[in-house]
Amino acid sequence: MHFMMSATDEENVCNHIKVVIRVRPENPKERNGNFQNVVQVVDKHILVFDPKVEEVSFFHGKKLPNRDITKRQNKDLKFVFDAIFDEHSTQLEIFEDTTKTFLDGFLNGYNCTVLAYGATGAGKTHTMLGSPEDPGVMYLSMMELYNSIDRIKEEKHCAIAVSYLEVYNEQIRDLLVNSGPLAVREDPQKGVFVHGLTLHQPKSADEILQMLDYGNKNRTQHPTDVNASSSRSHAVFQIYLRQQDKTASINQNVRVAKMCLIDLAGSERASATKSKGTILREGANINRSLLALGNVINALADPKRKNQHIPYRNSKLTRLLKDSLGGNCRTIIIAAISPSSLFFDDTYNTLKYANRAKDIKSSITSNVVSLDSHISQYVKICKQQEKEVSLLLSLLITVSLFKKCRNKELSIDANYYALK
Repeated sequence: MHFMMSATDEENVCNHIKVVIRVRPENPKERNGNFQNVVQVVDKHILVFDPKVEEVSFFHGKKLPNRDITKRQNKDLKFVFDAIFDEHSTQLEIFEDTTKTFLDGFLNGYNCTVLAYGATGAGKTHTMLGSPEDPGVMYLSMMELYNSIDRIKEEKHCAIAVSYLEVYNEQIRDLLVNSGPLAVREDPQKGVFVHGLTLHQPKSADEILQMLDYGNKNRTQHPTDVNASSSRSHAVFQIYLRQQDKTASINQNVRVAKMCLIDLAGSERASATKSKGTILREGANINRSLLALGNVINALADPKRKNQHIPYRNSKLTRLLKDSLGGNCRTIIIAAISPSSLFFDDTYNTLKYANRAKDIKSSITSNVVSLDSHISQYVKICKQQEKEVSLLLSLLITVSLFKKCRNKELSIDANYYALK
């Protein structure tokens, strides 16, 4: 068969990256310490970072400096995002306002990406993966996707394949099999892909949950002072969907789409994690790749960029995300932050990062593959269509005879002639 990508002008859509913020609840260390809350959620779209407060406390009638005064600068900065989730928001609420809004487009051939960004301990992995008792965006997305496929399976053939990889110290590793470093390649038709990455065909969302759990256990983790099970790698879960009408025809359109669900490694200063030795070098590589990602975002968000060079090749992470940032892809960034002044700088940097990403625009197109069948396929297609025509004629004759009988124009057994 001959394959040809096609896209009409109506399918080209100008698209902004959607950016949402999730504020996690305070942890025991923050609740028990003398730390201030530096994030005030005003409503569903507005938050204030470091709101103005009185920076003194009283003891026996005397004013004393607040123990946490070094972390309060009264910036009183207002940020506006597509959605803001406070510490009481559930996993389901976040899913319904993020990935779920993309699933219809994904089924219609539009690529999409959901990317979790933030400092170590801010709640990225919990948001994306969750737990068996409280599953995250990845599992909820797969549940909804399989439910949607069940609703259209009578009309369409649907095939799903998934992969799961990590980027650790600028090397790519398959999380579902034990393999060595893999290379990133670029193809004019395939786009960016990882050579040697295994594809798996799960039969249900539960099977995908098992893959995610298995892959996450293989993910590189090391304890830090911020998080006892800190993820030291960027994890990328990819879902490939192919749809084709069940009705046979010489010219058929097949919709193909890719969904990327990404849990980035923590972005934080080495002094915050008190890292040394190997973990310090890991942190340097993490920050280097996130810096490259920041440079890409800055270049894409620059209104004067036009023909400006975008530095995708500065890291493996940005090469993998080339299609997701500024490319033919709908993208959501979930920025996870802590409300505590203990993470003042990390929260501020995350908010600035997310605010910059709002300005990225892309032109997205539905991926429709036109299949021109080879001449040898025509006979098979014609025979199938002849069977369908014969069945439809038989049904029409049956309906016609029943109508005549009902009108007393013909008193015969309609079933007999229908069988004839």
